[in-house]
Amino acid sequence: MKRRIASWENGHSTPDDFYGPLLCDVFATNAAELGLPHGELRDTALLGSAYPAGPDDAVETVGRLWRADLSQYEPLLTAEPSEPAWNEASLRWLVAPEPGVLRQRAEGVRVGFGDVAAVKTTMDMFAQLDDQFGGEHARRSVIQYLSNDVAPLLHGRYTEQVGRALFSTVAEATLLAAWMSYDACRHGLAQRYFLQALRLAQDADDRRLAGSILSAMSHQATYLGKYTQAATLARAALMGISSVATPTLRAQFHAMEARALARTGDVGACQAALSAATTALEGRNSQDEPEWISYFDEAELAAEAAHCFRDVNRARQAVAHAANAMSGSHVRSDFFAAMVLADAQLRAGDIEEACRTALDALDLGEQLKSARCVGYLTDFRRTLSATGPSTAAHDLAEQAQEHRLWVAAAQ
Repeated sequence: MKRRIASWENGHSTPDDFYGPLLCDVFATNAAELGLPHGELRDTALLGSAYPAGPDDAVETVGRLWRADLSQYEPLLTAEPSEPAWNEASLRWLVAPEPGVLRQRAEGVRVGFGDVAAVKTTMDMFAQLDDQFGGEHARRSVIQYLSNDVAPLLHGRYTEQVGRALFSTVAEATLLAAWMSYDACRHGLAQRYFLQALRLAQDADDRRLAGSILSAMSHQATYLGKYTQAATLARAALMGISSVATPTLRAQFHAMEARALARTGDVGACQAALSAATTALEGRNSQDEPEWISYFDEAELAAEAAHCFRDVNRARQAVAHAANAMSGSHVRSDFFAAMVLADAQLRAGDIEEACRTALDALDLGEQLKSARCVGYLTDFRRTLSATGPSTAAHDLAEQAQEHRLWVAAAQ
């Protein structure tokens, strides 16, 4: 895809006990709807909570996951993420000796490079919708397309070369589904999509994409408060593709590590990671970069740095970086950057300026359907409330009362 959103609670279950006995009560009504034999969902790996053992397992698992999601299977939609699942996936990917052998099927639709290109173009469209309107806008449409149109291709007949390209494209598509689910704050579901995307990328022999998926997992782990795990995932991404990493990929992975380290309070390590990211990005050559990492530029790195300095309570530095973080073309990313700027201004004591910036962000994000955007506003409102009554806060509340995101943040 031309770009992925990467400018972007706590899990407590293990892969073996994600749902427990609750599933036994719903199999009878849901299994047929999901296209599964009665009782088959007893194996939680079928809902994507474990790293698939091989390509065939990945194809079956991701297909069942799409169907369960599309059928609005409640235990899946409300599931919490699992820290052991992150550990297992990153380790198994790192030590994997080679991609899996793709099955040569005798039946099914014949798949060629034209079919792969069609999937890629369609997912590019969905990525643009996600960027402009948020993950909750077209998430269900993405899953429907994957389940109805893409799943038959995975079960089709294709050469090894076409198969690797297909797996890579579907891995990227599943990664987008993960980001959209994450943006909707369906965190257990998002983690499952990340895991399946990683396995598909492994079998596509696309290590760059696989590393980027680990980096996305790091992003989610930081959001969920799993900071040490998030830093480990970012480092695993960098280590796992060290021989094929591009400057932009290295920069992005270092930035994710910095985000996690900032939340641990390790200022020195955070600054070192940001410095490494800056150095790496200076050496990029756009012609040598994967198309899907092109979004990560100086503005995006500035946004990551702004998050970091805000989180280590260096408000003035956060303001300086956030002021350079607006892309002017990516709505949700710019909303996040504006809210980080408003939060940093507030922490620096510039209440009037912070309220003006927050109102600008609300105008910018009026069309966004994103639970994460609501979360940023909730945090800002909480910090603003802690500063005590002020004319600026009163005026902001009056002017913002018709904004959908502001109203949602108050609930």
